Amino acid sequence: MPKLVLKAGSRPPWVGLAAAVWIQIAAGNPYNFPLYSSALKSVLGLNQQQVTILGVANDVGENVGLLPGIACNKFPPWALLLVGVVLCFFGYGVIWLAVSQTVSGLPYVLLWLALCVATNSGAWFGTAVLVTNMRNFPLSRGTISGILKGYVGISAAVYTLIYILLLKGSASKLLLLLAIGISIICLIMMYFIRPCTPPSGEDSSVHVHFIFAQAASVLLATYLVMTTIASDLVSISDAVSYILVAIMILLLMTPLAIPVKMTLFPAKPENNVPHVGSSEQLVSGDDVSTQTGPLLPPSSSAAYLESEDASDVETLIAEGEGAVRKKRRPKRGDDFKFQEAVIKADFWLLWFAYFLGVGSGVTVLNNLAQIGVALGVEDTTILLSVFSFCNFMGRLGAGAVSEHFVRSKTLPRTFWMTCTQIIMIIAFFLYASALDGTLYAATALLGICYGVQYSIMVPTVSELFGLKHFGVISSFMMLGNPIGALLFSAFLAGSVYDTEAAKQGNSTCYGPLCFRLTFLALAGVCGIGTIFSIILTIRIRPVYQMLYAGGSFRLSQTSNH
Repeated sequence: MPKLVLKAGSRPPWVGLAAAVWIQIAAGNPYNFPLYSSALKSVLGLNQQQVTILGVANDVGENVGLLPGIACNKFPPWALLLVGVVLCFFGYGVIWLAVSQTVSGLPYVLLWLALCVATNSGAWFGTAVLVTNMRNFPLSRGTISGILKGYVGISAAVYTLIYILLLKGSASKLLLLLAIGISIICLIMMYFIRPCTPPSGEDSSVHVHFIFAQAASVLLATYLVMTTIASDLVSISDAVSYILVAIMILLLMTPLAIPVKMTLFPAKPENNVPHVGSSEQLVSGDDVSTQTGPLLPPSSSAAYLESEDASDVETLIAEGEGAVRKKRRPKRGDDFKFQEAVIKADFWLLWFAYFLGVGSGVTVLNNLAQIGVALGVEDTTILLSVFSFCNFMGRLGAGAVSEHFVRSKTLPRTFWMTCTQIIMIIAFFLYASALDGTLYAATALLGICYGVQYSIMVPTVSELFGLKHFGVISSFMMLGNPIGALLFSAFLAGSVYDTEAAKQGNSTCYGPLCFRLTFLALAGVCGIGTIFSIILTIRIRPVYQMLYAGGSFRLSQTSNH
């Protein structure tokens, strides 16, 4: 790789962050499965296990992101977004043909593959904007992860509101919107997703801008939940429906206020160019493509250098003089290649902790509509909206809270993964009890914890294994989601549900026994995940002390707080 140069004066990354909000909403398209799964079941005459296996296809497509992970280091972001547009259009197009009965008799295998293709668009969309923005804001990785993953989490509520108010509960119209509407939005926004100059550590406005973006997302999420509940309680006319959706669109545009404010009220130019550790950056036109070296924003101070022993320094000097040709193996916090990361115990501990936590959560998400019906809920869209809101709050909150404690207490982010997995055990017991009033409480708890798992995993990967190959390593981590869905959703939840339905002599199962065994098994799964995350947290505590102790990272961010 040639030596890269930073060009001062390149445009700031806030426009790209505002555009990323819309693309993250598009990337959340797999969360719509509960909205049209019942239509698939009735129109195509499927049993619950077949529907659940389609749910696995939904998760496989969403989380198999190895190709976009590799591509993000070889192609510009717009190329990844274009691939996502093609996959989204053709994948959801085929599902629409089946549900609308425009084409009848489509093979089940074709529908399974089409759903994989359709939801895989989310992996391409998400990888493009997440990797780009993590590199554009290398000093605020937890915050960026929380904001972007938060918008993915709230996307289900966005689609639910459109589904209720504009589409009047039509699954075929929803699928047409996913095929055409998402494609148009991403084609418009792809121009703005570019590598840019990272904000300087001395820029006092950065922290204020992040708080504004977080507040805007919370306002949007609150509005979506309140409007969805209100639409269920009272009859809303078409004119009011259009107004409510227009307000939602305005709230989605709120992050654009940041670059608008910076344009109208520009800050005084900095004399120094932001220094981001050993990051290497390439200028192409007016943009800057960041190719990060070791994860050095928190550890580029003397404190980090002093942690290297004398023999390592001598070896590096010898290498520079040509006396030694063997490259030093990367240490925690450096940039790892995928093959270097995959042989580390920390890698697999994080993978299994994530797999067990998210895999059990996605099982509930995929079966949420059927869980609601089994426990006597007539309108399951409210249940999905509650899950979506709490999923969003978990993602956003985990980013902000973990960022605070990692700097103030050098507390590993995985500590919060441990806490939420314990809470998930409680949520599963609440589901299994089927007591009056516990369904929505359990769904809210599970939604928060499910969101935390996502938001914690992303910056943890970048801190342990660097940003240079972050795309492919984080994409491999996300394979825990579809594998968990296959094992816990298709083989466990689907088979238990169909067995209980057969005992009742129905295709639809009613009562707490439909999922009770599944919930108890998932509680045990989260118990095992808790053990893995505790071990990982203990192991990597010294890493966080090295990266964040001594105030090296906080010093570069002092003006932001």
